Amino acid sequence: MQERPLTTPSISVFFPAYNDEGSIANLVRKTFAILPQLTNDYEIIVVNDGSSDGTAAVLDEMAKTQPRLRVVHHPRNRGYGGALRSGFEHATKDLVFYTDGDGQYDVSEISKLLPLLTPEIDIVNGYKIKRSDARRRVVLGGIYKFLARLLFNLPIRDVDCDFRLLRRTAVQSISLSSTSGVVCTELVYKLHAAGYHFAETPVHHYPRLHGQSQFFTLRRVARTAYDFFDLWLKLRLGRLFTSGNDKKTKPAVKIESAS
Repeated sequence: MQERPLTTPSISVFFPAYNDEGSIANLVRKTFAILPQLTNDYEIIVVNDGSSDGTAAVLDEMAKTQPRLRVVHHPRNRGYGGALRSGFEHATKDLVFYTDGDGQYDVSEISKLLPLLTPEIDIVNGYKIKRSDARRRVVLGGIYKFLARLLFNLPIRDVDCDFRLLRRTAVQSISLSSTSGVVCTELVYKLHAAGYHFAETPVHHYPRLHGQSQFFTLRRVARTAYDFFDLWLKLRLGRLFTSGNDKKTKPAVKIESAS
């Protein structure tokens, strides 16, 4: 395999994982196969967010033979926001890419994001070509995306698509506080408000083959709804009262690459 030039940006790839014993090993192996084609300088981080299944054991066994794999264990579950914040804190490379540990995205499609990270672009966000989930998840996800764009004036169409490539300097310039899935809205809103520029591209989304989503329970949906409107009160409404309107920033660049 031909090596990439040393000028290629270094990349930290991380996966938040919670009870993903059935999918995380294959995801890590696939990432190790694709990254050497993109850069010579990379690391893979898995944030095991207090899993109660065999996720910790699987990852610890893999780390014995993969020196570029780092496993961060949370003794207790900190929520999706806590896992993302931990991943960002442990990343050390120029660029940071993350997606979920359940294997519903194809990590090899990171190769579609990298060319869009031009000098004018700081974050490249995927958006799902078609969501491969049960109907109620599709409906709730659509409502969430609509409200997030409406209430937070987000520059991207699919804040619920956790397939993102960011400059580490950008994400380190903001602070995140959310512990639930609302962290993605907080992340995009704060980056946009700080003047960072976005690009988008379509990515594939696949059915979950292992385990069950931990989000779509009545308790978790209610908690996310509470956190969502609490975030709006703190960020968006408070900003409108203090400044009259949001800081003007360059809108997202809409890239329609081949799917």
